Amino acid sequence: MTTTHTLDVPGARLHYEVRGAGPLLLVMGAPMDAAAFAPLADALAGDHTVVTHDPRGISGSRLDDPEQDSTPDLRADDVAAILDDLGAESADVFGSSGGAVTGLALAGRHPGRVRTLVAHEPPLLKLLPDAGERIAVIDDIVEAFHREGIGAAWMKFMAAAGFDVGGDDGGPTPPPGEPSEQDLANSARFFAHEMRDTSCYEPDVDALTAGAARVVVGIGAASGGLITYRTSRALAELLGTPPVEFPGDHGGFLGQPKEFAEVLQKVLTGEV
Repeated sequence: MTTTHTLDVPGARLHYEVRGAGPLLLVMGAPMDAAAFAPLADALAGDHTVVTHDPRGISGSRLDDPEQDSTPDLRADDVAAILDDLGAESADVFGSSGGAVTGLALAGRHPGRVRTLVAHEPPLLKLLPDAGERIAVIDDIVEAFHREGIGAAWMKFMAAAGFDVGGDDGGPTPPPGEPSEQDLANSARFFAHEMRDTSCYEPDVDALTAGAARVVVGIGAASGGLITYRTSRALAELLGTPPVEFPGDHGGFLGQPKEFAEVLQKVLTGEV
């Protein structure tokens, strides 16, 4: 059974969901919402109390000021507030992509609240030797969004991330299906108010290595051509810990939730 909750935090009202029983595990993305993680959460709920949420400004988590930017630190404070609302002192955390960046901010800003953090492919561009070039690409994507719209921005984003976006004629391949109004709203918020702050975040490595939290970096088995493969390897090297391979690529939990959950459970129990 899944229960839904709302929580007022400074500047927003958050939507979060709870399912399962056992040790507390937070599963999060950014900008991906709770619904995107439902198959993974269901696969984990037999052994854990799994909490998913919509990041502020995304789907069911509404903002007082729709123009407010979404920073990793602000999202981390929201997650700490969810822990408070649950009456939980600490939890294990799995974050993917921007959610991994949120998790890193949470572990750094709120010592003692995170037991094990699995940071799956955080897009930390400032850790790369060509950071300046990569951030310039991010700025170009934001400009494309304002100038040409969501579709053009997504195509530039996917190409910059390392995904194959070429059709048979060498042109871009549009994503399958028609996006909902909420999908479009989430995308607009991502490009206008979230992507740059997330991509340019610099984790406090000293706090992460000195803190009580165990930090594990996850990398998709099929992510070798992606920019997040490089950023994940860079983070693991700074932390002095080997990365753990997960099924699939950047979104492996979407296509293989059961297999992904099995690896995650092994990481959380210390088998990996």
